[in-house]
Amino acid sequence: MAAVSDGEGGSVRSVGSALREPREGRRSYVPLARRLALINSLGVVVAGGLTVLVFAPRHLGSVAWEEPVIFVATLVVLAVVNMLVLRRVVAPLEQLTALTRSVDPARPGERLALSGPSSEAIELAVAFNEMLERLERERTARTGAILAAQETERLRVARDLHDEVGQALTSLLLQLSQAARGMEPSSATLLLEAQETARGSLEEVRRIALELRPEGLDDLGLPSALEALGDRIEERMGLQVVRRVARELPQLSGDAELVVYRVAQEALTNVARHSGSSSALLALTTWPGGVSLLVSDDGCGLTTDTNGGTGIRGMRERAALVGATLSVDSPEGKGVRVHLDVPIEQVST
Repeated sequence: MAAVSDGEGGSVRSVGSALREPREGRRSYVPLARRLALINSLGVVVAGGLTVLVFAPRHLGSVAWEEPVIFVATLVVLAVVNMLVLRRVVAPLEQLTALTRSVDPARPGERLALSGPSSEAIELAVAFNEMLERLERERTARTGAILAAQETERLRVARDLHDEVGQALTSLLLQLSQAARGMEPSSATLLLEAQETARGSLEEVRRIALELRPEGLDDLGLPSALEALGDRIEERMGLQVVRRVARELPQLSGDAELVVYRVAQEALTNVARHSGSSSALLALTTWPGGVSLLVSDDGCGLTTDTNGGTGIRGMRERAALVGATLSVDSPEGKGVRVHLDVPIEQVST
């Protein structure tokens, strides 16, 4: 008997022998096990009848009532045994059909957990598992390359904004300040207003550069970067961020730190924009198996499928790159909990 393993929590859910209803526009059909059982049963009945006719044609009129009963009972037992055997043989095919329709690229690791005697059906299920493994490896590699390119481009743009645009605005501020000193107060008003506008633009450029590639993550480490992220979210979006960030963390790889930071950034941004909550919890803790990130709020909860949003899918893809697991749920329809577990394998000792 086979079952579907979700690959995240190690749980196994039984699919059962029943097939799903055919998709819209397609006719229903009799399952393969029933068709084979019916054909085999008809073959047994025909073979039994022909055997009686060939070997005992003269005794048909003097047959005792027990003999037909025994014959029919034997046929029923053969049919039942035949059906049980066929159901066991074709069960992987039925479960493979169910898994094929339910597999989600955003939730890697779903497999058929197989048991039973070797057969073509088992071999097909094994081949399907191997195909899923190859596709997930290719998807992970492709996603990793895309995200790495994005981070490289983010870093380049952030440096350009800081070094070129930032310096140009700083020079403009100095020039406006010098020009305003040599003018009458009434004439210098416009220059002072332009100076304030330039100063505001400089602050905005610095903010964008920090969001593109946080300097604190590279220089000060993940805890400090998360603290700074909470400060910026509070200042820019007015969301109160309650921070519970452990200061002593295992030494994470650079990719794992970046995944934790980006998930926290996306989750807090979603809280500020969509939840309607005035506060959020940002917690980074350790556990024997690795590091955990939790972002939660008490807002309106999820209004769409947890796999449908682009932001949530992006977080899942980032988590999969470093072997982490991400769960997004809305307990009792109130608030949202984003929980990320980075396993010990991603911690460099």
